[in-house]
Amino acid sequence: MTNLDPRSLIAMAGFMSAVMAVVLLFMRRHYPPWIHGVGAWAAAPVLWLVSTVLFGTRGFVPDWLSLILANQLLVLGTVVYYMGTRRFMGQPTPWRLWNAVMVATTVVFTLLTYWLPHYALRVGFFTLVMGAIYGAQLRFMLRHGGNGFPVRMVEVVLVLHMGVLAMRLASILSGHAGEHLMEPSLFQTLYIGAYVLTVLMLSIGAVLMATDRLRTELEHLATHDSLTQTLNRRALLEHCEDELERARRHGNGPSIMMVDLDNFKAVNDHGGHQHGDAVLAHFAERTRQALRRGDRLGRYGGEEFLVLLPSADVEAAMVVAQRIHATLAAGHPLDCEVSIGLTSWTGRHETLDSMLSRADAALYRAKDQGRNRTCVA
Repeated sequence: MTNLDPRSLIAMAGFMSAVMAVVLLFMRRHYPPWIHGVGAWAAAPVLWLVSTVLFGTRGFVPDWLSLILANQLLVLGTVVYYMGTRRFMGQPTPWRLWNAVMVATTVVFTLLTYWLPHYALRVGFFTLVMGAIYGAQLRFMLRHGGNGFPVRMVEVVLVLHMGVLAMRLASILSGHAGEHLMEPSLFQTLYIGAYVLTVLMLSIGAVLMATDRLRTELEHLATHDSLTQTLNRRALLEHCEDELERARRHGNGPSIMMVDLDNFKAVNDHGGHQHGDAVLAHFAERTRQALRRGDRLGRYGGEEFLVLLPSADVEAAMVVAQRIHATLAAGHPLDCEVSIGLTSWTGRHETLDSMLSRADAALYRAKDQGRNRTCVA
């Protein structure tokens, strides 16, 4: 392993960066614009690629290219990757702070290249800077990243490479920094090899995080109404069937409420369809606040909604219905009145069609009795 040429490892890192840059740029072009951060993730391996090319020309081009600019591009690529992660997770990108860091590191690298040329100091400083960036990203992801596999994988990669950087710093402090970057020693092979793997795994982690986000969003779109963000009819009826199946095995079945916005045609006619959409979205938001944990709200069609109340008898369901009436009468400009038809599970012979039929009949009775009320069937 000690016979591996550092230039070959650096070239391998450049190749990995080029491949992953192409993959991420392709994703950036074809993924939905609401998945943020992919552009920054694509830019990071491009910067790493240029950096590795400059490192590989060490001894053939001026030091300001192969040392100062190469190190700065490597640092900048890591910062850009971190900013991409922040954008992806919907957090602000503090570029002013990191621009100041880039200026300060440029000054230090210049001093350690021309005015105080010292390989060990330069490598030690670079190691501290990279460790600080990795630490900032790891802390951010632990706080905002969630528990998904792609996020955890990136966190593990960061921890492992921070461990490698700590070993490198320890070797520098113990006087084993080496003489130059291209020295074919065991330490150099390990450090550069770890960098190659880190570039690859961070890029793969970005691909996996973006793909997982796309899958999650598509699943959400497939099961939710785009206007009200409630369950769509198909998804809600599947929840109802599952709840009835559970009730047949264990008893204690659900109640169902059919909810219809009163005089909604007049709302559309007088305020326009955009106002009508705003009323529907407001109704859904306020109704969700009135429901219990575990209740399901879905758009059944038009201005008609269906509420599934697991393990709720008539009395418990009536309490929820009264909360819905009350929360929609709080005085908000978009508040509306609703009629509700309510029915409850009657036993193991019960079917979803029969419950929906009874709830629909109760809803029409509420309309006939003057609207803005709940009737039970």
